[in-house]
Amino acid sequence: MPDKWVDWNKTTRSKDYRGSSSFATFMIIGPTCFFLGILFAMFPYDFPLLWTKDPISSAYLDQLEVHLKFLHESPPLIARVLSIMVGVGFLGFFIKLFRASESNMLFDGASLVLYLIGVGVYVANIVKGLRMVSAGAWHRDDFDPSTVSARPGDPLTGGEVVLGREDSLKVMAASNTILALVLVGVLVLQAGQWYAERKDDEEYEKLEKMEKSPSSPTTEKSSKKKQ
Repeated sequence: MPDKWVDWNKTTRSKDYRGSSSFATFMIIGPTCFFLGILFAMFPYDFPLLWTKDPISSAYLDQLEVHLKFLHESPPLIARVLSIMVGVGFLGFFIKLFRASESNMLFDGASLVLYLIGVGVYVANIVKGLRMVSAGAWHRDDFDPSTVSARPGDPLTGGEVVLGREDSLKVMAASNTILALVLVGVLVLQAGQWYAERKDDEEYEKLEKMEKSPSSPTTEKSSKKKQ
């Protein structure tokens, strides 16, 4: 790793070290918990699609489709708030990784990779699925649910394969689960950084006590004899 990216002399005791107690960490944990709360609110809708063997009724799919359409067609302020929260998380990572220490590269670098994976899942699967729901792609006259084919001239799908309604909603539910696991991984890594810093502090305090402790009586007697 080049020295311009990593400061190998920086430790958890350095003044400019941005660790688990820094404000940048709260800029990461805040948006992560915010998105986990949204995914938890979606869990009652995703549960029948993934975690039960009961047959899924068309009435439930209609209800879920109405709910997703309502979310996607919410006021632009909602989408801007989501974008701001995503940006706040990235800003927190960039602050912690600027002239990063070895601990920052290990924990915050891995957290940034997971965060990028989460954003990719959100853009590639969830946003695209919401657009399909809002456009009513499965209620078109030319859509045949018995066949799965690509539509090269369709601007909505971009020439990609269009699944049936139930399969597409299951893909969105699975994407929510994957996104939740990725965000939990970010929290676990941040908690691991805090634990590692705590152990470093304990070891440092033990060394300080050993250095400041008075010498033993035997060493004092031997020093007096030499005098």
